[in-house]
Amino acid sequence: MKITFLLIAIALSIATTAQITKVSFQASGLTCSMCSNAIFKALKTLDFVDKIDADVKTYTFDMTFKANSNIDFDLIKKKVEGAGFAISGFIATIQFNSVQLKKDQPVAVADKNFLFVNGHEQLLNGIKDVKLIDKGFVASNESRKNNFPVLSPGTYHASIN
Repeated sequence: MKITFLLIAIALSIATTAQITKVSFQASGLTCSMCSNAIFKALKTLDFVDKIDADVKTYTFDMTFKANSNIDFDLIKKKVEGAGFAISGFIATIQFNSVQLKKDQPVAVADKNFLFVNGHEQLLNGIKDVKLIDKGFVASNESRKNNFPVLSPGTYHASIN
C-alpha cells in the first residue's frame, strides 16, 4: 500500500511540471546602441544566462538560460535598473505539462509562484507566454493602473497571453 501511494505521488509530481524556457523584455530609457550594450553587459554577468539577443529598434531583449538553472526575475530587473534603465514589459515563455490553474490560487513553476489575474480553471499544457504585471516589470503607468498588492518574494501577478 505504501509503495502504491509513493508511486502515485511520484507520477503526480512528474505530471504537474513546468519549465521556463526563455524571457523577453522591453527596456525603457534606451536612446542608442550604447544603452543597449550597457544592459547586455550587465545581463551577461548573470550565471544562469545562456544567450541574449538584443533588438535596438524595439528595445527588446530575448534571453535563454543554461540547463537546470535557477532563473531569478528580480535579479534580471535589478541588473537592468543597475545599468540605468527600467523594464517596461516582461514575458516569460513557460512549457507547461498538465498544470492545473485554479482561480485565485498561485501556480508553482520551479521556485516561483504565479498568481494569474486573468486565469480561469483550466489545465495548462504546452508553451504559454506569461506576462508579469507587477511594479518594475511593466511601464509605470500600467503599474499604477494595476495597483496590485506586493506579494511575497518569488511570487508574481501574471497574465497568460
